[in-house]
Amino acid sequence: MSRSELRPPAALADHAADQLAFIRETMTRAGRFTAVSGAGVMATGVVGSAAALLAARMTTPEAWLVVWLVAAVVAIAVTLVFITRKAARSGQSLSAGPARTFALAFAPPLAAGALLTAALALGGAWQYLPGMWLVCYGAAVVSGGAFSVRAVPVMGTVLVALGAITLFAPVGAHPWLLGAGFGGVHLLFGYIIARYHGG
Repeated sequence: MSRSELRPPAALADHAADQLAFIRETMTRAGRFTAVSGAGVMATGVVGSAAALLAARMTTPEAWLVVWLVAAVVAIAVTLVFITRKAARSGQSLSAGPARTFALAFAPPLAAGALLTAALALGGAWQYLPGMWLVCYGAAVVSGGAFSVRAVPVMGTVLVALGAITLFAPVGAHPWLLGAGFGGVHLLFGYIIARYHGG
């Protein structure tokens, strides 16, 4: 008899269970983060549209910046609520696997944007903030979206392109371009994600 034939049945079962656990873990790590919520992206678009309208009425650059920073905090909170709900419905973990990979890819461009915001605002280079925000946020969406459904990185690419245009556009066009990026693009792609990727 061979050694495998002499192995007790319990040992074979344990070995098979270990192999299945390894395969399951590998598939989870390689999977896609599908809890990006189309409804949440659309809600973020509403916040962005409102911020663009309100910020355009501000008479100082500092007040304008405050409007956009508050809008960013609100948008992040709204996004997290919708993602948490969709993940719960689909049984997807937000602390491991694809969600963790998505977050690790998404965070660095956002951190760069926050750092550049502080530097440009302190230097009085207000005219570069809109384009930089769109480029950095778009880069974050592209990076994180590489581990999500196809519509997400496409949305990020559109935001980066819009940001590049904004960087060289006249200052008078910035409110419209910010509204288009943080409002219109989110509304459009949020609808696509909700329609074709489960809400």
